[in-house]
Amino acid sequence: MYKLSLQRILIIVAICLAGIFFAVPNVVSDKTKLPKWWQPVNLGLDLQGGSSLLLQVKMDDVLKDKMSTLEDSVRQALREHKIRYQNLKSSKDGVSVKIDDFVARDKAKEILRKLDTGLQAVDGAEGENLVIINYNEQAVNELKYQVVDQSIGIVRRRIDELGTKEPIIQGQGSDRILVQLPGVQNPESVKILLGKTAKMSFHLVDETTSVEQARRGKISKTSKVMNGLEGGQYVVIRKPVVGGENLTDARVSFQEGQPVVSFRFNTLGGRKFGEVTSAHVGERLAIVLDNEVISAPNIQSAITGGSGVITGNFTTKSANDLALLLRSGALPAPLEVLEERTVGAGLGADSIHDGVFASIIGLACVILFMIMAYGLFGIMTDVTVLLNLALMLGVMSIIGTTLTLPGIAGIILTIGMAVDANILIFERMREEVNHGRSIRDAVTYGFTEAYRTIVDSNLTTLVAGAVLFYFGSGPVRGFAVTLTIGILTSMFTSITVTRLMVEAWMAKAKPTKLPL
Repeated sequence: MYKLSLQRILIIVAICLAGIFFAVPNVVSDKTKLPKWWQPVNLGLDLQGGSSLLLQVKMDDVLKDKMSTLEDSVRQALREHKIRYQNLKSSKDGVSVKIDDFVARDKAKEILRKLDTGLQAVDGAEGENLVIINYNEQAVNELKYQVVDQSIGIVRRRIDELGTKEPIIQGQGSDRILVQLPGVQNPESVKILLGKTAKMSFHLVDETTSVEQARRGKISKTSKVMNGLEGGQYVVIRKPVVGGENLTDARVSFQEGQPVVSFRFNTLGGRKFGEVTSAHVGERLAIVLDNEVISAPNIQSAITGGSGVITGNFTTKSANDLALLLRSGALPAPLEVLEERTVGAGLGADSIHDGVFASIIGLACVILFMIMAYGLFGIMTDVTVLLNLALMLGVMSIIGTTLTLPGIAGIILTIGMAVDANILIFERMREEVNHGRSIRDAVTYGFTEAYRTIVDSNLTTLVAGAVLFYFGSGPVRGFAVTLTIGILTSMFTSITVTRLMVEAWMAKAKPTKLPL
């Protein structure tokens, strides 16, 4: 016999009230005044409108940088082993070098293969005496996967700091990223931020070479010319003294009423920065962002505190944007916008209207059927169906689920499935009564004997939901989440809440027959 202990009743009532409480924001008209911890379900792009961007990771630029770095390593290795070479150059497809001596060429191939994992060194066309060094297919694929994965993480950090609510950011294919921004009708500012790789580095200015000399070709191989962000050009040492990967924080501050960007290095970066500024007092240090010199101040004294300031003609917005880019990290490759779509808020409102209308029709049909089929017990079931809907919305609000159109389909499906367990229980009660059991025993057996069937049937649906969530993406995951939440809440209401109401009615009414 089911015992209505006070503790059990309080737990069930507390769960129901909590679900209703957290579902309330979904029916409040002015949601802007609600506290952050008490918010409605987030609406996806297809329900509230917004923007969708399809980005392509420009892998050619990554491969060029990789091969440029490899070129320096090849040069250093050949010099260390005193192998004479000519015409060393790199492209996105690899590094080529001419070595006339046959024996030295074979020796060089063995040495160069060991420079990095996945490298291969082969002979070029016959008679050219070339050695071609590049990465094998597996290494290139691993690099692409790593770059795209890293880009997704950095894009997510940049967009999250903008305050965009529940963006959807995921890989698509081998080199593309899909970004969906619910509620954002004009994504221009987002595109600007995503269009910057934000590769920051610090280079010493080559004081021995003027820009005019560099233009005439009188420039060292260790130096290069860079454009300034505010015009002009600079001759800087190619190799950075400190890289942007050593930055740990960047914030906007003010000096003499002007916005500047304060930055801080990690321990390694702080030590390098201190050593460089100590050894080059009086010289200029170029601060470079995306191959443009932001500023090139003189080093007045050693900076050993691991922090510094970037000055320039910043507005508050541009300083904030720069600080955000530096905090989120540098993109490993430029991103190109391949496709941009905007979903109007009106279209989203129509989707919500149609979804809600379909839910009401489905709910009304379920309620009417249960009353006609099971009378008083059907009314109790209808109460649990409404409660189940409130619990679903409450749980989705608590965990911050993003509701999409397929998610509404999951809710409608769950409404229909919410009465399955009750039907199994009530039909079992009928069978027990027909077999001569008392009303009390029929109710008890109805719940206990149907319990295993209910768990088995819902468990298979949960497995299907888990598979959809694991292998699916975007709308498919939204459907899986709402379906899973609905199954769990319907099991709770069917097994506990319905039984609580039936037992309470029996204790008070002491019926002589079941209202089935």
